[in-house]
Amino acid sequence: MEDRVVVRRVGASEALFAKAKAVIPGGVNSPVRAYRAVGGVPPFVAEACGAEVVDADGNRYVDYVMSWGALIAGHAEPSVVAAVQAAAARGTSFGAPTAGEVELAAAITRAFPAVERVRLVSSGTEAVMSALRVARAATKRDVVVKFDGHYHGHSDAMLVNAGSGLATFGVPSSPGVPAALAALTVTLPFNNRDALGAAFRERGREIAAVIVEPVMGNMGVVPAEPGFLEAVRDETARAGAILIFDEVITGMRVGPGGAQTRFGVRPDLSCLGKIIGGGLPLAAFGGRADLMGLVAPEGPVYQAGTLSGNPVAVAAGIAMMKLLERNGVYDDLDRRAATLCAGVLDAARNAGIPLVANRVGSMFSFFFTGGAVRSAADARRADAARFARFHAGMLERGFWLAPSAFEAWFLSLAHTDEHVARTVTAANEVFRSS
Repeated sequence: MEDRVVVRRVGASEALFAKAKAVIPGGVNSPVRAYRAVGGVPPFVAEACGAEVVDADGNRYVDYVMSWGALIAGHAEPSVVAAVQAAAARGTSFGAPTAGEVELAAAITRAFPAVERVRLVSSGTEAVMSALRVARAATKRDVVVKFDGHYHGHSDAMLVNAGSGLATFGVPSSPGVPAALAALTVTLPFNNRDALGAAFRERGREIAAVIVEPVMGNMGVVPAEPGFLEAVRDETARAGAILIFDEVITGMRVGPGGAQTRFGVRPDLSCLGKIIGGGLPLAAFGGRADLMGLVAPEGPVYQAGTLSGNPVAVAAGIAMMKLLERNGVYDDLDRRAATLCAGVLDAARNAGIPLVANRVGSMFSFFFTGGAVRSAADARRADAARFARFHAGMLERGFWLAPSAFEAWFLSLAHTDEHVARTVTAANEVFRSS
């Protein structure tokens, strides 16, 4: 059987990229979009519907980025679009309380048992920044523990790399981050209970909070191993530190109630985003009622946002939350994701290519490596150059993947069995030709 490759048109995207670079740093408004990790010109999206996007050149792709996981129902889902249109017709921003804010907050607290009270914000970075401030105020401590490879937005406290050794204070990973602030962040290897225990034995009285992605999503998908989240919960409880789950990606993605419900571990604070905004800019932080009572104007911890609780974004979030209450939604997503991962793994095996798949529900990653991937260090050993070739081959065949070896794939309710079968067929062709 001949490979079915259609030569992509790129002229319009090339022209737009050239114009963008003159007025936008790097030509993009978020670095990974520049395609530097995989090469080539980033396609500029013109429109999208369901599981597919169309770029400025008219090329059509099956989308596995799904706005980085936010679009669990697919692009332009009718109920979400209708809710947005109706809300926008009533006014796009008020800077005042609305009934919609209350409805969405109530839906979030119903879905996440650990979230007793919640504050809406506009981005995941803002949610994390605010949750850390609450944790530091509650404990009257300054040190925060995070894990290598976990991404919690671009606030100064979270833009740190690990130093040398198993458990070290951080050093700035970006110019503009003060070294003194980065030094208040300790970075540990993920899924390493020994390092976690050592850090708490040595510095437990200084630790305000541990923040963790229950499923790592920005070094590829790496789930917490059985018992690890329970160990983090135990250590924080003994030390009087706050446990923060960053569920900006996993919240409503890996199941109703997010990873905390799936894994049965209750954090003190949670950071949510993406899906709860229905694809519009909206996020939230919430948790124990006593901790959230510290937030202004009820308490002394200041947090504010002119566009927080934006009525259009809130309307999209409400529509999305209602859609996900349907029976069988997550079963369908899980089944299709399992079929896709198994098919791609078989294709790689038949071609003699080492490949590992990590999956939790409808988020997954493929690593071009022969060994298990259970940490950021394992992920970094994967063959990024081979991924770049795979990415190019899939793009030519009409499949839109995240332009980095260290990002997740996401399925939506709009993906069909046919989409999955076509994806596996394309992967077979790419592997045979590589």
